[in-house]
Order: sequence, then structure tokens, then C-alpha cells
Amino acid sequence: MEPTTKHTWRTRLHEIIYEADTPAGKLFDVVLLIAILASIILVMLESVKSFDEKFHNFLNISEWVITILFSIEYIARIVSVKKPIKYITSFYGVIDLLSTIPKYLSLIFVGTHSLVALRALRLLRVFRILKLTRYIGASTNFIRALKTSRAKIGVFLLFVIILCVILGTVMYLVESEEGSGFSSIPRSVYWAIVTLTTVGYGDIAPATPLGQLIASLIMIMGYAIIAVPTGIVSSEMTKFNKRNVHTNTQCCSNCLAENHRDDAEFCYNCGHKLHYD
Repeated sequence: MEPTTKHTWRTRLHEIIYEADTPAGKLFDVVLLIAILASIILVMLESVKSFDEKFHNFLNISEWVITILFSIEYIARIVSVKKPIKYITSFYGVIDLLSTIPKYLSLIFVGTHSLVALRALRLLRVFRILKLTRYIGASTNFIRALKTSRAKIGVFLLFVIILCVILGTVMYLVESEEGSGFSSIPRSVYWAIVTLTTVGYGDIAPATPLGQLIASLIMIMGYAIIAVPTGIVSSEMTKFNKRNVHTNTQCCSNCLAENHRDDAEFCYNCGHKLHYD
């Protein structure tokens, strides 16, 4: 009877934490979303010096409460899966750890000489915002689309880099004698990147008519280039949306694979039974 009891509570805990098909699972997700949003707001308010000086104790206590909640959640996620190391070393496992440890580290690094390091450690709490992607349904397909199209995007980025080097070199040849800021090829390539991405800081500007003509063409080209990766990812997302029509939030307790079919009894990735009998 003992193994059955152990399986029962682990299965129940796994369904609540990793899935959202049950009322308890939905409630867990809602509470965790509120906690994540609250922690992000606290980090922002803490960065406002006047607000931090006035409500420092409140911010500190609130942060400890949220840190303890996330610590309990992290431990529960480890306990409820069959292969804890797989979760700990996964993307979300690393994010969960990074979003929890800064407050504990602040107890170790004390003293005036550690204040600079503490400011950096506090910024790690911003990683909590990445925990939100886990609870947004479309994020799974988006991440899959990015992975599938990474080769195409890689080739596109390589093409953009080559184009920026060529255009930067051309602008250096055209503008280097005019004292307009194109003093070297690297600096000219920097200008080409800024111009091609339509950011346009204005710290370097062409002075000759030919240089201005080339700059105009680069700016127009920038609008077309921005649309390319968007089209690639959108195409892949459309494919995944057509495929994933009957999936749910079931998460394999053995390998943490998600998006199983509604009628699935076994994990498509490792073959492990999705629910205990």
C-alpha cells in the first residue's frame, strides 16, 4: 500500500503544478502568475530611490514572502518528477533557480564593499518574468517555431552581417575624406548596422550627395529586411497551429514533455504512462 500512496500524492502534486486541466491546477497557475507579476512590480518600485527609502521595510518583507513561495514551488517541482536532474538542468529549471536565489545570496554578501554586487544580484529577479512564458499557451508554438526556423534565421543574419560590412566599407570609401565621422571601416560598419535596422542615432551622418543617396537606399532596405525573420517565424507557427489541434496541458512526469493529445495514454517522447492507475 505504501508505493500506491506515494504514487498518488506525487501524481496529484504533478498534475497541480505542471498541468492546468484541473481546477486545482488552474488555481495554482493563477496564484503563481499573480506572484510573478507582484515580484516584478516590487523590483521596479525598489529601483525608484525615493519610493525605496519610504517603503523599504514593506518591499523587503514582501520580497521575502515571494521568495519563500517560489522556493516552495521550486522544491515541489523537483519532488513531483521522476527525473529531478532533468528539470533542474532544463531552461525553466534554471530560470526558476535564478529567480529564487538572489534574496538568499543577499544574506551572504553583506557589508559596504558588497553593495555593488548586491545591486547586480537584485537584477537577477527580473528572470521571473521569463516564468510567465510557461503559462501562455501560444508561447509553446512560438518557441517551437523559433527552433525550427533557426537555420533560416541564421543564414539571414549571416547575410545581414555581410551586407553591413560591404555597405560600411563603401561608405568609408565615399565619406572618409569629408570628416563626417566615417573615420574607419569598423566605425562605418557600426553606422551601416544602425542605419539598416532603422534605429538612426545620428552621431554619424554622410556629408556627400553620393553618401546620402547610399544612406537613403540602406534605410529603405532596412524596412524590407526587418520583415524577413517575421515572415519565417510566422510561417513555421502556422504549420504548428495546424498540427496541434487536439492537445492539452498534460506534462510527462518522466521527461517533462508537453502538448500531448487528449486521448494519449503514453508520452510521445519517452513512452512513459501519463497517469498512474
